[in-house]
Amino acid sequence: MNWELIADWTGTILLVLGTLFTLIAAISVVRYPDLLSRQHTATKPQVFSLMLLFAGVALIVRNNSITWTFLIVIAFQLLSSPISAHLMARSAYRTGRLWIDSYVVDELGEDTRTGDDHALS
Repeated sequence: MNWELIADWTGTILLVLGTLFTLIAAISVVRYPDLLSRQHTATKPQVFSLMLLFAGVALIVRNNSITWTFLIVIAFQLLSSPISAHLMARSAYRTGRLWIDSYVVDELGEDTRTGDDHALS
């Protein structure tokens, strides 16, 4: 067994795992009823599946420029995914599209009622 064969098999396994995580994320988005659960299942497994897919392709293709491009895309995805999820949840809260009665703690509502200006930004 040589290095290229091991890299090909590892890349194939990573591609299959990444595809499975994407499928799990898609099913979860359809299955969960509220926005916060959907956005959690859309962002967390999706970023991990993207990392698995890119790692699998990088191992199979073995081209430096593609690998560095994948690393840059993964870095931007890791930076932008939490920010977009936070903004989506915040806008859903402000527009009243969340089931606030079902939450145990509502820290944003407490800050809004007390007039904390930093919580509104």
